[in-house]
Amino acid sequence: MGDRKVRDARRVTAVQPDVVELASALIACDSVTPATGAVFDVLEAALVPLGFHVDRFIMGEAPDGPVENMLATRGTSGRHFAFAGHLDVVPPGSGWTSGAFVPEVRDGLLHGRGAVDMKGAIAAFVAAIPPASDGMISLIITGDEEGPATYGTPVIIDRMAARGIRPDLCLVGEPTSAKHLGDMIKIGRRGSVNIWIDVPGRQGHVAYPHLADNPIPRLVAALSEIDAIVLDEGNAWFQPSNIEVTDITVGNPATNVIPAHASARLSIRFNDEHTGADLAARIEAVVHRHAPEAKVVARISGEAFLTPPGAFSAMIADAITARTGLIPDLSTTGGTSDARFLSALCPVVEFGLLNATMHKLDEAVAVEDLRSLRDIYADILARALA
Repeated sequence: MGDRKVRDARRVTAVQPDVVELASALIACDSVTPATGAVFDVLEAALVPLGFHVDRFIMGEAPDGPVENMLATRGTSGRHFAFAGHLDVVPPGSGWTSGAFVPEVRDGLLHGRGAVDMKGAIAAFVAAIPPASDGMISLIITGDEEGPATYGTPVIIDRMAARGIRPDLCLVGEPTSAKHLGDMIKIGRRGSVNIWIDVPGRQGHVAYPHLADNPIPRLVAALSEIDAIVLDEGNAWFQPSNIEVTDITVGNPATNVIPAHASARLSIRFNDEHTGADLAARIEAVVHRHAPEAKVVARISGEAFLTPPGAFSAMIADAITARTGLIPDLSTTGGTSDARFLSALCPVVEFGLLNATMHKLDEAVAVEDLRSLRDIYADILARALA
């Protein structure tokens, strides 16, 4: 596999690489999150002949690092168009028809982990870049979107700020299409916050409850109140926010012992009517009403954001319609993406391949969709930099 990666990296060096060959070369690199090394070598080898300055750097320490990132730029003035994506992938799992990192075209589909999420889109964008253009083009590529993202895109944004780089528009190549390429683009995402609750008690024998303190009833009472909360009814662009209990743990193997601790975990996906900090504070208040000594820890993965429909989303929609005849739906559905960080810089829209096989066994992209996406991206670039 190592020799193959080297050959692929050397082979993809044409000024405008073939989209299928580049996607295959990227897929051939085992890049389970956090990705480093060979997969970045392949991308760099494709970008340098196009005139890009490639800045690769590794940041962070365990447990969330180290992470490799790339900021590739071409041009220094004029309108600045950025493309953002990630080279890391989720673990492949077992049971693939062919190897997860052995790209193979079968029946018009290119198979391999990352084919749609999102090595295919990165290959399509690179293949769409003309040998020369006005304005400035940048690629914001992380090796840790599928993981904690602590040392991923936020670190690239800091590096851009230190260099005075700020895009005017940013396209994120996440797989947004549902049934046909171009039928949906994302103009926003809900925010996400995970909350860990630990309720302390006092261990003791169940026959002597007056000598112990059972934390479970207090935790259950708090979760019952939390479960009854209706955060909102949704709005014009977002579905209702929701709170889900994702884990309850006591870890008590004995039948005659009152436990010393009971814990739970919540996941909240919220729209732009809330902030992560406000929701965390609300949950903490509920828990402390039932269990004043409880420990509540919140981790905000990202805030909700919306790029209001306008010139940028219309530009992308027009490029899609010109190629496919489809008029894409504007959506904010789905999970989080690194667009949540990039939205602080400029208007951000997400558009990419079909998401039907992302994270699944035998992940695959239609070869024709790869070529169509390349052409749509080329049209978007031309419109953006005109």
